[in-house]
Amino acid sequence: MSADTRRLGAGRYIDAAQAPDSTVTSVHELATADGAKITGVLRVVPGARTVVALMHPRQDLTHHVLVPELLARGYAVWTQGTRSVNNDVALVHEQALLDAAAGQVFLREKSFEHVVTLGHSGGGTLFAFYHQQAGLPGAERLAHTPAGRPIDLAGAQMPLPDGAVFMAPHPGQGALLLRLIDPSVVDESDPLTADPELNPFDPANGFAEPPHSSAYAPEFVTRYRAAQHDRVARLDEIARQRVDEAADARRRYRGTAEPADRRAALVPRVLTVYRTDADLRFTDLSLSPNERPYGSLFGRRPDLTNYGLVGFGRFATPDAWLSTWSGLSTNADFLRCAPAVTAPALFVELTADQACFPDDAKTMCDALGSADKTHVRVAGTHFGGPIAEGAPTGAALAAADIGAWLSDRFS
Repeated sequence: MSADTRRLGAGRYIDAAQAPDSTVTSVHELATADGAKITGVLRVVPGARTVVALMHPRQDLTHHVLVPELLARGYAVWTQGTRSVNNDVALVHEQALLDAAAGQVFLREKSFEHVVTLGHSGGGTLFAFYHQQAGLPGAERLAHTPAGRPIDLAGAQMPLPDGAVFMAPHPGQGALLLRLIDPSVVDESDPLTADPELNPFDPANGFAEPPHSSAYAPEFVTRYRAAQHDRVARLDEIARQRVDEAADARRRYRGTAEPADRRAALVPRVLTVYRTDADLRFTDLSLSPNERPYGSLFGRRPDLTNYGLVGFGRFATPDAWLSTWSGLSTNADFLRCAPAVTAPALFVELTADQACFPDDAKTMCDALGSADKTHVRVAGTHFGGPIAEGAPTGAALAAADIGAWLSDRFS
């Protein structure tokens, strides 16, 4: 790993190109099938007959680095958020499907000839999940969230897109966290407790002082992965207990006018999930090797960021935990949804990715049900940054492949 690569780190913020001067931009508020409001931005260039829809379950993609790249190649671009944009404490993926559906209905009403989804990072699994459910008859769609709450996907219009692009898609929020969560936590109420036999940042277990790559023994990796599974199962049990308590409070509320019961029916009981930046692959570069720099998506020192405020799944309602962050309970899992993606598909792997590793990429692409699917690899980091100082950005390289693929199929 070069010094340049180390300095580049996760590369979350990438300078974008300028949109063409001919771009016409409009902002839209849409109502979902269940009455929520979501917003989106439509950018159109003259002659655009295909629109590319970008979406992420948690992030605002209005200024995504690919937007001007796609516009410059003659495609309209739609970027939209969910009802949980930039605040995922209550993010329920089944509701996010209704948000995605509202955008897809809007684009069909705009009379574009083709609508193509583009899922980057967590947007990949969200759109795979959408393709899966949209391809089913209404009666066969999910009727409940993992927490047991009813969800009316059957009654929603869910137009099926004409194509699917996946750029650096990780296997899903839950599947990702299943590899990120620190299993050495022994007390969910104490952020500092650690089982020394599972501590990923203990030299006795193979950890090396950054930026030197650690060297974890295979037996430690096996124990660590099993313990991660066990911790997620433990958190699932806590979440389900709280779901049951909330349901019981709602039942009491319907049968009484007592103020205490009313208050109990409204209390969210948010889970605090400590230490979720501890994938062994962040510090041991020999595991699932690629061109990634040392460190995680959140910084060059996962031994420190693991204990900080920033991280995946830090705070979640029980419903959001089970729907989004639990790799054992979520329906939004790329490998589970991918066989139902039958539209032409492009899978763009970034060679220095820290969330979608080479073995993940192959398994995920192989799982796609598309008869027409293409797997390309471009040099770049997870967010589309360059892998070395002065090198082209991964986003620019990906845009060239995406543009060529779109031109071949939807020109």
